[in-house]
Amino acid sequence: MLRKNIRITYLLLVGMALLLVACGESDGASCQVTFPEKISVEGNKFVDNNGRQVILNGINVVNKSKEENYLFKGGPEFYANLKKWGFNSIRFIIIWDGLEPEPGVYNEEYLKEIDRRIEWAAANDIFVILDMHQDLFGLKYSDGAPNWATLDEGKTHTAGSIWSDAYMLSEAVQTAFDNFWDNQPAPDGVGVQDHYANLWRYIAKRYANNPTVIGYDIMNEPFPGTSAQKATPALLEAYANLVYKLTGELMTEEKLAEVWGDASKRTEALKLLSTKENYAPVIDALYDFNHEFESVHLQAMYQKVSQAIREVDQQTVLFLEHSYFSNTGVKSSIERVSLVDGTPDPLVAYAPHGYDLVTDTEDAAAANSERVAFIYERIKEKGQQLGMPVWLGEWGAYYSHSEGIVPVARYAVSLIEENLFGNAYWSYDPGTENLSYFQKALLRPYPAYTCGELLSYHYEHENARFRMEWQENENVNSPTMVYVPFLSKLKEVSSYKIEKTDNSDAGWIVIPANNKNSKRELILQF
Repeated sequence: MLRKNIRITYLLLVGMALLLVACGESDGASCQVTFPEKISVEGNKFVDNNGRQVILNGINVVNKSKEENYLFKGGPEFYANLKKWGFNSIRFIIIWDGLEPEPGVYNEEYLKEIDRRIEWAAANDIFVILDMHQDLFGLKYSDGAPNWATLDEGKTHTAGSIWSDAYMLSEAVQTAFDNFWDNQPAPDGVGVQDHYANLWRYIAKRYANNPTVIGYDIMNEPFPGTSAQKATPALLEAYANLVYKLTGELMTEEKLAEVWGDASKRTEALKLLSTKENYAPVIDALYDFNHEFESVHLQAMYQKVSQAIREVDQQTVLFLEHSYFSNTGVKSSIERVSLVDGTPDPLVAYAPHGYDLVTDTEDAAAANSERVAFIYERIKEKGQQLGMPVWLGEWGAYYSHSEGIVPVARYAVSLIEENLFGNAYWSYDPGTENLSYFQKALLRPYPAYTCGELLSYHYEHENARFRMEWQENENVNSPTMVYVPFLSKLKEVSSYKIEKTDNSDAGWIVIPANNKNSKRELILQF
């Protein structure tokens, strides 16, 4: 057995040596570290200006505090650190209240501060997707819309044991969303949704020719409004039917309300939904009303905003999110937006969020693998149906700092790799880089820029082994670039080019283009 293992290791090393040849003079520019100048969309892939397929590996950068002007405090050194940690993109949160404090009046000082941060990102080869963020619609209840745009009609606001419970409990939040979808007039007589579209036009005009800003995430987690009141009864009925089917128990409305109204009891109840077979029929109970919202109200808003943007910017990618409910696996009904002439807009990406039902609770480490896999599979299917690249704009939210969250994070990362999703982890807080899940799951080798079509890649944390396969494109002359966070651990088998990042153990492995339409493989052992 020992002799067999030695032989396998020898063949592996020889294979890597044959692939990772030294960069000679004839390789020229194809052997140099070549960061993109611009990133766009081609079919269902993100591509750079050199024709390479791009994996967007990012993180959310956010400050929701009005007192701190909605600006993350990190300066140029923060963006330099992001580069060291292997992030080539960020989802940068912008807040409507900060941008348009009065109807039709735009905050130039806030925009100038955003400009500065975009410049810091550019200086570190980091691309920016601007996300117009909201939670519970607006500032009055959390963050997002200014108070003048929050048309809640004086309804009662009710919170819950988890912050997001207010979506389902608060008449005020639901009414504010209703009036947004219905484009009811703001105090100046202009429809509140029209204000939103006009704001996006203003932003797009500002960044239309800025190659660092590659995308506009039009709205964070769009919520239906009062129609969401149908969701809770539908879920409870589906759950009760499942309980009866599996156990024969008839759950009363009072018992269901007691179980699902308490965070700890809810977590216990979720154990019944730990398989795809049990979870799907319950979550699918939300499909009909979610379909109606997305296909009517959400799609119309996306079309209005996209046309406003395209009046001033025809080259930046539009990122379309599904509804709030689709975060947990409800099938989405959004579609590609159209240009003014009715033809499909080619520069659109699908920007779902993927969260297990225990997110935002103290039981985040109990995230269920089958449920998470089910949610990601639904996302993959929707991306394929749309024919768009998939960018997981939010996932994770691992506020638990314990070692127990590491397997959960690694599993989610493995699904992101398996499905070739772009992603932005939610979210960065000062000191995140020192936490176990960051060091042992997020920080890993990955193929940022591939000369051809990326077929697969995966980093095995347990075996410290990275492997990728791709179909080389003979018409692309820029190198494949693989980010490595710990170059000192790399077991060298050849003199392939390594480019270190300043003041870091991280850097890039550069594989020159071979100008052939051939299948290639890279294996790295650490």
